[in-house]
Amino acid sequence: MQTTNRKIRVLVVDDSAVARSVIIQGLSASPRIEVVGYAVNAMDAKTKLQHLSPDVMTLDVEMPGINGIDFLKQFLPSHPLPVILVSSLNLRVFDALAAGAVDFVRKPDAVESRESFLQALTHKIIVASHARLSRANLPHPAAPAAPAPAAPLRFGGDGAPEQTVIGLGASTGGTEATLNVLRRLPANIPGMVIVQHMPVGFTKMYAERLNRLCQMEVREAVNGDEIRPGLALVAPADYQAKVVRMGPRYTLSCIPGEKVSGHRPSVDVLFSSMAASVRCRMVGIIMTGMGRDGASGLLEMRKAGAYTIGQDKDSCVVYGMPMVAHDIGAVTVQASCDNIASVLMNHLNNR
Repeated sequence: MQTTNRKIRVLVVDDSAVARSVIIQGLSASPRIEVVGYAVNAMDAKTKLQHLSPDVMTLDVEMPGINGIDFLKQFLPSHPLPVILVSSLNLRVFDALAAGAVDFVRKPDAVESRESFLQALTHKIIVASHARLSRANLPHPAAPAAPAPAAPLRFGGDGAPEQTVIGLGASTGGTEATLNVLRRLPANIPGMVIVQHMPVGFTKMYAERLNRLCQMEVREAVNGDEIRPGLALVAPADYQAKVVRMGPRYTLSCIPGEKVSGHRPSVDVLFSSMAASVRCRMVGIIMTGMGRDGASGLLEMRKAGAYTIGQDKDSCVVYGMPMVAHDIGAVTVQASCDNIASVLMNHLNNR
């Protein structure tokens, strides 16, 4: 982890001279960052890493020779280092996150301007400098491809589980952490809403990836979607997501709005809406991420009677959001990323 008494040392890895120039100039404008060097491919990066010892590395996903994903798989297990991916709108970014990258930014294009790209990259590098990379949150070559999903929820005498709404919020390190939790849950899990801080365009691909790998149905939410058992809705990027009660049913409102706690969608907005609207059982889960988004909303949920789970320090890539939530009394129980699903299932089955 980078200390606070010096600049964050960054190595830029990209095969495009134009992209390198934009990134280096943009990052050098930050008083908190020092670009200590650049590499044009994976082999060049291996050499530079040994000599320069950066705190954070930016990495292009698509490179000639060894691509960014294979490079991460080879390098990170023996040399833990926070890596920020720089990617176009490409599904392969999630493979790179699975290989151990901390976060990613979208390359400038018709949607993402150069200014917003550099702002996002600078912010994510500063966050990544606080990342804790350990065996608990880095992939391991010998690890099984997927954990066995939990047994289905036990039903009561009337054959139906008690109505429940589950909200889950995460940021830096959360794409893989959330997948780790969802893969351990059964197909008949109560309706879930997920807020994961992510650039525009990627939430749909992320939901599709979760849908392929998990037992329940997962998809990107659209305004008015009903929250129902067996379905997990991923809040779309650049919209605020709120749970709305319509008689005995619950739907999700996804509309434009101001950023809250620095984010859109905001975990605080989701959790606060659940505290105000949900009249059945509810559960709030807050996971890895920098800052405090979701902490205040989770406290509202707990005061409204919700069962709340916070990811523990050792399994977080960045112990920020769950730490603040715990410190203000918003968390009923803390659990490791690997154990959150079982803690949730035990609560749901012991009603």
